Amino acid sequence: MTQNKILVSLGVLLTIGMMCVFTVNQTEKAIKFNLGQIVKDDYEPGLHFKWPFINNVKKFDARIQTMDSKPERFLTLEKKNVIVDSFVKWRIGNVTTFYTVVAGDIDQANLRLDQIVKDAFRGEFGKRNIKQLVSTDRRAIREILIKNSNPLAANLGMEIIDVQVMRIDLPPEVSSSVFRRMEAERERVAREFRSEGAEAAEKIRADADRQRIVTLANAFRDAEKLRGEGDASSAEIYAKAFGADTEFFTFYRSLSAYKKTFSNSGIMVVDPESDFFQYFKKQTK
Repeated sequence: MTQNKILVSLGVLLTIGMMCVFTVNQTEKAIKFNLGQIVKDDYEPGLHFKWPFINNVKKFDARIQTMDSKPERFLTLEKKNVIVDSFVKWRIGNVTTFYTVVAGDIDQANLRLDQIVKDAFRGEFGKRNIKQLVSTDRRAIREILIKNSNPLAANLGMEIIDVQVMRIDLPPEVSSSVFRRMEAERERVAREFRSEGAEAAEKIRADADRQRIVTLANAFRDAEKLRGEGDASSAEIYAKAFGADTEFFTFYRSLSAYKKTFSNSGIMVVDPESDFFQYFKKQTK
């Protein structure tokens, strides 16, 4: 009987002892309450003590959370709608504030944080046009969003780690309009290139024609010059030959004339007694 009492006493003491301690993991944040009042929240990972029945402890996930927002429409500087798909990385900063404001509810925290981030998006996108949003460094926008959202998130006991824009799209009706404008612009540029190409082609063609005419004219000039020089040389040679032997030269020229005349088809009426046929007549001594 005494042994049973000892075992029961040891069991009670062990139970009370276990109720006097609690552990906090590295991935957790804890708050200790004293009859419903918060008395401590800055617990390091490890083993800690509390009074049973007087103190109670609540633990919260201290790891980085991801809030994946639904695509939202925002107005740009030129009053055009863009659809933004984004997500936010956050974690608990001040666990007491987090518990007091959103009751430690992750879903409630995401709902409140989503509104803060969307307001920041709305403010930044309203300062930029579509071209700036597409061409601007996403990192710069990210840093501005984190800087503007963190003070408001701190009021919820939360700390924003990262804000990322995954995609910026245009609404279907705006996309069609932008595509048509881009298509018209490309066609205008293409027409300019074709016009410039046609102009350049005409210049090249005109220059080639000019060079052709100049080349032919120079060639004709040189040919006429050579032909004149040849005729002059030929006449000089003929004159010298004629002067050397007049009778033979006259006979030779007559034979050439006969050859040219009788090689052509047709009828020719000539006086047989003319000088043209002098070498056809019988020669007598």
